[in-house]
Amino acid sequence: MSDRIVIAGAGLAGALLATLLARRGLRVEVFERRPDPRVAGHEGGRSINLALAERGMNALRVAGLERAVLAQAVMMRGRMVHDLDGATHLLRYGRDDGEVIWSVHRGRLNATLLDAAQAAGARFHFDQRLVGADFEAGLARLQCGRTGDACVVEAPVLVGADGAGSALRAAMAAVRPLGERFEPLGHGYKELEIPPAADGRFRIEPHALHIWPRGGYMCIALPNAERSFTVTLFLPNDGAPPCFAALRGPDDVAALFGRDFPDLLPHLPDLQADFAAHPVGSLGTLRLDTWHLDGAALLLGDAAHAIVPFHGQGMNCAFEDCVALDALLGDSRDYRAAFAEFERRRKPDADAIADMALENYIEMRDLVDDAPFLLRKQVERALADRHPGVFVPRYSMVTFRRTPYAVAKVRGAVQWDIVDTIARGCSRIEDVDLAFGDALVRERLPPLAD
Repeated sequence: MSDRIVIAGAGLAGALLATLLARRGLRVEVFERRPDPRVAGHEGGRSINLALAERGMNALRVAGLERAVLAQAVMMRGRMVHDLDGATHLLRYGRDDGEVIWSVHRGRLNATLLDAAQAAGARFHFDQRLVGADFEAGLARLQCGRTGDACVVEAPVLVGADGAGSALRAAMAAVRPLGERFEPLGHGYKELEIPPAADGRFRIEPHALHIWPRGGYMCIALPNAERSFTVTLFLPNDGAPPCFAALRGPDDVAALFGRDFPDLLPHLPDLQADFAAHPVGSLGTLRLDTWHLDGAALLLGDAAHAIVPFHGQGMNCAFEDCVALDALLGDSRDYRAAFAEFERRRKPDADAIADMALENYIEMRDLVDDAPFLLRKQVERALADRHPGVFVPRYSMVTFRRTPYAVAKVRGAVQWDIVDTIARGCSRIEDVDLAFGDALVRERLPPLAD
């Protein structure tokens, strides 16, 4: 079997996978439609920051990059909820600062991964768009973005890490139905910025993911190492205001922020310019029935299972894909068997995190300031303290452990049912029958495998 692998896409997943496979001695060639971001800069303006959690951190450890990436990241302890009256309260993600997530800049992370892949021996070709493939002949057709020139390269094994709009996925679908389904969320997003204060400091608490929940829509802000924040407004695309269709000019934008985000507004000196400059981004969930063509081609990351960003797991899940594929290949060159096993193992987890990410949007925009929900979160923490290693909150399984997503989803539903059962009708945690909860935990939950 060939030791040459061609990867479509030099983004985060493509660059990490190239690093891992090149270190195994494979001849890795990566083709990317964009210019080299280390030279041309990161395209698209300020990207949504990425939340790095344990799954992604583990992948960076495997690649030997954890320390380099953490040096450019900002710790986030929890959600800082901003009420309409300006009051704030921190909802910790975990027990203490040992359970946190990290805000990382997409462009800088991409550059770090590209450097690592090149150092490992991978070869990159930028401004080269994949336009088709002959899978039987083991060839890929490319077009140069600068000149329009076409070429054909040897590609006995193709891996698509080229995102939700994957060109490799389109080429595969022309050969075999993949069962592709795209589920639009009906909500979009707009990126804004909180710049550093005049003295160079952060304007608001840096070690938190800030949320302005407003029921059906919200703003969030993630810190950057240069002491700014990337702010993202999430709104319905159309329908009853507020929605993006109703924001027809600067006065509408100013009115929305003045009414619904009054404590955020003073920190957005370039609101009007940012709002006008950045397009409304689309959100949705991509699901496929089939991720591979025998041993000739495989999709991973967003190319196989794009999800909405509300659990902060898109990058983490893609990085976990890379580690899983690398381990399956090992010293073997049986791509057909490895690709089939990769799909069998990873698809249930990808489907599960897609569902949980959609659920987390509702939690973030509607529930983080809801009294019954907050009581249940207190009960959840109490049961976790009383049953360590058995009752583990779903967020912790997803974020701070590498529990398979599918297991976290099923187990999380059982745990939340226990919480809801004992908290129903209560308004204070002192009124909750935790002893009854203990009995339900012992009856319904075996210890969680590490």
